[in-house]
Amino acid sequence: MIHQEEEFKRTIGVIGLSANIMNVIIGAGIFALPAIVAASMGASSIIAYVFCGILMALIMLCFAEASSKVTQTGGVYSYIETAFGPYAGFLAGIFTVGGTLLADAAVSNALVNVLGSTHPLFQEQWIRLLFLITVFGGLASINVIGVKQGIGLVKINTVAKLIPLLLLVIFGWEAVSINNLTIESFPDIQQLGKTSLVLFFAFQGCESGIVVSGEVINPKRTIPKAIFISISAIVALYMLIQTVAQGVLGDQLPQFTATPLAATANVIFGPIGFVILTVGAAVSMFGFLSGDILNNPRMLYALSRDKTIPIAALAKIHPSFATPYLSIITYASIGFIIAATGTFESLVVIASSSILIVYLGVVFSVIKLRYSRETKADEFTIPGGLIVPILSIAIILYFLSNLTQNEIIGTLIAIGVLSVIYVVIRFSKKK
Repeated sequence: MIHQEEEFKRTIGVIGLSANIMNVIIGAGIFALPAIVAASMGASSIIAYVFCGILMALIMLCFAEASSKVTQTGGVYSYIETAFGPYAGFLAGIFTVGGTLLADAAVSNALVNVLGSTHPLFQEQWIRLLFLITVFGGLASINVIGVKQGIGLVKINTVAKLIPLLLLVIFGWEAVSINNLTIESFPDIQQLGKTSLVLFFAFQGCESGIVVSGEVINPKRTIPKAIFISISAIVALYMLIQTVAQGVLGDQLPQFTATPLAATANVIFGPIGFVILTVGAAVSMFGFLSGDILNNPRMLYALSRDKTIPIAALAKIHPSFATPYLSIITYASIGFIIAATGTFESLVVIASSSILIVYLGVVFSVIKLRYSRETKADEFTIPGGLIVPILSIAIILYFLSNLTQNEIIGTLIAIGVLSVIYVVIRFSKKK
């Protein structure tokens, strides 16, 4: 199949792609995460970060190999579709887009809530809607103009969200008490696994960050390198943040479930620190949205490009800006509607498990692509044969085994409905 990649401009380098991945992964979660983890494991919570970091590194190695073999726009959809065909690609694409739309809706509402806590004007319904229109419409406009402009905004957002976190880590050491970091008892494997499941979702987002692979310079080298840089930096940053928060607040950390980092900054810097970290949380949420509206419309574009969904218009490339402009506008419009109506709560259960299924598909794709096609000299291959893919499969299945019965039923229903839709689409094409 001949794709339209020639019409895209390859302008994204290692720094831009690394910033894009970090921007998507470091969302609103890290600003609440330390209290949640501390409530479960106390001072030993740092062990969960190491454990989860190792697990994520294994899965990201699989992403790196898949991305070096399949370099067209579409990310996880393209990997799975290339390996297993249009049906598997359809499920992966819809699950990924659906999950990210729900996440965007949740984060945009959380952003309004943060602003509402600082000024009552944002609690007004019409102001809320106007703000959501401005956010989704503004970000869509920037990304229609060009991927260079979109990546430029992502770089700015990444730096802006990292500054308050780095200030907290750098200056927080003076207020750290060694007694608060003393590990009195080590967690058992069940407790460690349960806590790591929460942390796993805090690390997700790489799959969105590499959707722009069709616009990356030398993708076979750039994408694996950017994945390694971004994941390593995030694991180190998360561990440092947890250490400082635990060291400063100690046993009081679990009490600040909503604003643990702002509470930590309040001790270190005084009231101004609380304000800085609250603003940092808002910037982080905005950065998450800017990254998603840059990346995920490319998934819609890829689904339409390959005729997996029967909407040919979504595969159109803007003649001047060389961007999938109709996919960007469509994605942002749907995101706004879900955010404005607030009907996404009932679907969050399905979204939480969908990303695990997509990750599982990527790992299986690595195995299939490795043995079904000739490996080129410039492609990245995970050392150690099948050890990393098999370990990754075991980890993902372990996480899926921790889903509740309702989550499993909801996921199976979603797969069933999507399968029926796929059959209808295929039948319509034949007719």
